[in-house]
Amino acid sequence: MQGEILSYEVLHGDCREVMAGMDECSVDSIVTDPPYGLSFMGKGWDKGVPGVEFWVEALRVAKPGSHLLAFGGTRMVHRLAVAIEDAGWEIRDRIHWVYGSGFPKSHNISKAIDKAAGAEREAVGEYEVSRNLSGGSWADLHGKPNGAKMHSITAPATPAAQQWDGWGTALKPAVEPIILARKPFKGTVAANVLEWGTGAINVDGCRVGDEIVTINTWDNGAKPFGDGAGNPYTGRQQQGRFPANLIHDGSDDATAGMGDASRYFYCAKASKKDRDAGLDTEPVVAGGMSGRRDGSMGKVTYSKNHHPTVKPTDLMAYLCRLITPPGGTILDPFNGSGSTGKAAVREGFNYIGCELDPEYVEIARARIAAGVPA
Repeated sequence: MQGEILSYEVLHGDCREVMAGMDECSVDSIVTDPPYGLSFMGKGWDKGVPGVEFWVEALRVAKPGSHLLAFGGTRMVHRLAVAIEDAGWEIRDRIHWVYGSGFPKSHNISKAIDKAAGAEREAVGEYEVSRNLSGGSWADLHGKPNGAKMHSITAPATPAAQQWDGWGTALKPAVEPIILARKPFKGTVAANVLEWGTGAINVDGCRVGDEIVTINTWDNGAKPFGDGAGNPYTGRQQQGRFPANLIHDGSDDATAGMGDASRYFYCAKASKKDRDAGLDTEPVVAGGMSGRRDGSMGKVTYSKNHHPTVKPTDLMAYLCRLITPPGGTILDPFNGSGSTGKAAVREGFNYIGCELDPEYVEIARARIAAGVPA
């Protein structure tokens, strides 16, 4: 906990208008998960990446030296970065959240060729797909004891389909990039930190693991180095490794080949418990993938929080802590179901969220209230 919780609110409206009514230089950091511009699940709010005008207004309300963390999709993150930079922000880095639970949504070319030809494919086997991948209650709703559904494995029916068997259109998603930017300021970082409390990142507060690391002692493990006057450093020990621009979910898929994966912060995708916290009186509804193309694969999840892109609270808490000074105010212009706000109050920060959809406003308010420490 970094400080007392002072205030939190979720404001309903277009974030550009909401931010226009806020004071200049009034927030300490911005942590947000804006639309990726992929028309995800056919949602109107995801038809485009937020343009320059959004980030210009965000720049105005941020204090000099304030950091911005914004999630993006791999296909359109370049547009997001350009819009943020063109608004006047300084791009500092890009964090990558790597996970093993991404689900492929590829179009099966062989099946599409047979379908276009009107050819019927022969079933040669079947496979089971879990419908409870996110801890939802599909089994309860549909009376299936194992929450699974069987799908047929079919063989190509035409020569053309056989030629293109095994070809698709997309890769399995396994990473989400996060843009790290900073509002420009005059003078040195040290002077700006003293004046505004912003400009630096919380390295020690976000160290990874409990390994004891000795620093400032030896150069290349053999030769002492000093302070320029011939005096060697005495060295000091620090618990945990320096935070990196890589985050993973701890899964075997994500950590294979990483070596010592414990040196990186890790956080799995949001669980059903995390998604639905504070929504005890809300009904269970369907979420997840829809509008699936023939030959592709998708999943359906059931939860009380039906927002399709819920981020895990632990991940958002880590990001909030990384760039926000103690007792600071975090702004999320794209509040969604309130994952940033829930994390912010848990860490003891003030929070302001903006959300266009009134249904998500109510979900977010309940989730954030449930996250307030007793």
